[in-house]
Amino acid sequence: MANLTLMSGRGEAEGYDPEVVRARYRAERDKRLVAGRADIRDLAEDAHFGAFRLDPFTPVAARDPQRDDVEVVIVGGGMAGILAGVQLRQAGIEQIRIVDQAGGLGGTWYWNRYPGVMCDVESYIYLPMLEELGYVPTSRYASGEEIRLHLQAIGDRFDLEANALFHTGVTRAAWDDRAARWRITTDRGDAFTTRYYVLAVGILNLMKLPAIAGMEQFQGQSFHTARWDYARTGGGPGEPLDDLGDKVVGLIGTGASGIQCLAPLAEAAQAVYVFQRTPSAVGVRGNRPTATEFAEARWPGWQQARMDNFQAVMLGQPVEADLTDDGWTRHYAAVHHPPRWKGMTLEEYLRNGEEVDYGIMEEHRRRVAEVVTDPVTAETLKPYYRYLCKRPCFHDEYLEAFNRANVTLVDCPAGIDRISEGGPVVNGETYDVDLLIYGTGFEAELTPLFRRAGHDIIGRGGVSLAEKWAPGATSLFGMMSRGFPNLFMMPAPGQQAVVTVSYTQLAVLGAQFIGGAVGILEQSGVRVFDVRAEAEEAWSQKIVDSFVDGSAVMSACTPSRINQEGNPQSLNPRNGNYGRGYGDYFGYRELLEQWLQRGDCEGLELEVGPVAR
Repeated sequence: MANLTLMSGRGEAEGYDPEVVRARYRAERDKRLVAGRADIRDLAEDAHFGAFRLDPFTPVAARDPQRDDVEVVIVGGGMAGILAGVQLRQAGIEQIRIVDQAGGLGGTWYWNRYPGVMCDVESYIYLPMLEELGYVPTSRYASGEEIRLHLQAIGDRFDLEANALFHTGVTRAAWDDRAARWRITTDRGDAFTTRYYVLAVGILNLMKLPAIAGMEQFQGQSFHTARWDYARTGGGPGEPLDDLGDKVVGLIGTGASGIQCLAPLAEAAQAVYVFQRTPSAVGVRGNRPTATEFAEARWPGWQQARMDNFQAVMLGQPVEADLTDDGWTRHYAAVHHPPRWKGMTLEEYLRNGEEVDYGIMEEHRRRVAEVVTDPVTAETLKPYYRYLCKRPCFHDEYLEAFNRANVTLVDCPAGIDRISEGGPVVNGETYDVDLLIYGTGFEAELTPLFRRAGHDIIGRGGVSLAEKWAPGATSLFGMMSRGFPNLFMMPAPGQQAVVTVSYTQLAVLGAQFIGGAVGILEQSGVRVFDVRAEAEEAWSQKIVDSFVDGSAVMSACTPSRINQEGNPQSLNPRNGNYGRGYGDYFGYRELLEQWLQRGDCEGLELEVGPVAR
């Protein structure tokens, strides 16, 4: 593994002095601990920037409001909603209605069509149902457009669009005990009912726009990467941006979105200013076309086996071979699971973990120095913090873009001072731009479910999910919650389930459980289910008991969405995972599979009887 090559003969990282390294990291962190750092604009209420959320890809089609009843409503047409729909279809459910604010299927891959967008998890494990559709991704890391089209193909195969409502946002969902139905209203005037209600709203679905003084004063054009406006830049997904040749572009943000779109911008624009608050650790992606030998060597069950191999490596479990062998498995997994031997004290283990981390970060810093020719720019791009403090990135062209004469890095660790009519102002200097692109990502994965859902969810007794979960999540398996009958929630971070680096693995598992559970309920003649109080309490206690308080370590981190923007102490044990750390994925999967195999709906209260129509 890569970290081993960074160790000296004594087992220590070359040049590692813990006190010097910690001091440097603290100094870099302190530059970024500024008031208002986490302030964002509420785009649902923002009169000026609310238009950033509009769909630039698909025109809104007029339609009549729906006044009907369906068996299942799924909120969300992304990967989670599509996979839930597939499993429900296979369980015999005919009436499935997906509701989404987008103009079609795809979720994050519908919205994120900016130039250069691709997944940084290997496509052979990220794109779901490759075997079922007989599809082989064209490259190791598929483009966003390829992913979107694959998800669309799944939707087409299982007829998930016929009854869907796109460009539609749910405004309220309320349980009606007498009718044993959820009553749904939307922003398009719909008022329909459903027997089962499934929340598949995604984990990075809320576009984040920082609150910077003077934003409204900017006289040029602007948009967010999650709503890329090709009418202003020219081109399209995979095509050159042919309208930027005489334009100066400002790119705010150097996370995954900013990193991926920089190279296409640099190739097309007259000039690009990149405004960086904190440099990302940008590892080698190593993308390449899918080899013919790989495509020909597939066998029944190959994708699940490959997904499980990746998950095992990420959890520090032994495997015969690392089938993915990328930055996630070589670096991310290594930092999470540093070597530990018999007799090692906790202090020695933590120190060893710091050395492993330092060696990996040194590798990233050396790569910057080797690739970026200007030493000042290179130094500014070097990440000085522990690897897990900020979401790692992987890219093959980002660093090289800074060698172009038309690309300028603007260092602003405390943030942009303000935005003037001409453009961003940093340290008193105005950077005049024609186009301002916000590559500022999304609200964190731990954003509460009720906020990600974006509408009131009212259960028994008029209690909302937001009210019930205000002190923290409380559920059974992270997918059902007492007082909200016939409601399923696709598992996600902060929801008493588990976390996976490849979200596909969790989405597949959640969809299989929901489809299987509905199949059991239908076969058993169940009219209504709800979670038993004691079952929910026992599950929530398991979550709290396995919580590990890492705030002492994370408080030394540079602020990021990973550590609540520098406030890791605000993490709630009730919003943790099944198992320590990111959770015991394989134990969680086995528990859900056994629950389905038993078929007795343990932990649920069941009302059996005819289903009203």
